[in-house]
Amino acid sequence: MEAAGVAAGGRSAAADGAWICFEDEAGQGLRPPRARTWGRRGRTPVVHVRAGGSGRVNIAALACYKSGERSRLIYRLHVYRGRKGEPKTFGWMDYRDLILTAHLQLGGPIVLVWDNLNRHLVPGMKTFAADHADWLTVIQLPVYAPDLNPVEGIWSLLKRGVLANLAAADLSHLIRVIKRGLKKIQYRPHLVDGCLTETGLTLTTGVDITN
Repeated sequence: MEAAGVAAGGRSAAADGAWICFEDEAGQGLRPPRARTWGRRGRTPVVHVRAGGSGRVNIAALACYKSGERSRLIYRLHVYRGRKGEPKTFGWMDYRDLILTAHLQLGGPIVLVWDNLNRHLVPGMKTFAADHADWLTVIQLPVYAPDLNPVEGIWSLLKRGVLANLAAADLSHLIRVIKRGLKKIQYRPHLVDGCLTETGLTLTTGVDITN
């Protein structure tokens, strides 16, 4: 399967100068992801975490690719502190704002590739996509196909890196660590490229895919 050249009506995304942007979400609470580490023989390392505390940091990210350009990682955070009436995760307007930010930063048309999450399919998002069809094309991934989304690799890098075995003191500490980890990935585009390679997808030019 080829990542470039995916566009509506048989147009070539590469010919249109579009960025191919994959989107996905992940979340992290105060309980750390466990990862392998070193320890004395016969003594299992123990990570002490606080018993109290609630809340969660959600991340929506775009891994953006274009032949001849440095790969980009663009993200947005949503913090849920467990307060009454507070939204637990992203709304469709948060995704809209993320896409608008990407369009401004990338400076070109976007082919957005994402899954069938219900907030991706609400009428407001469909109207937004239709109103910006001059620079935005939306492609839905097949159902249950995380292996085709390179952003899954970004989450793996994050949870095996700065978040591994982290005993965060509170949400503010967790937010700082997540931002630091994502910034490290942003400054290393070869890591973003590697996440695309893991999917088996490749960037090509001049390819038309029609339904």
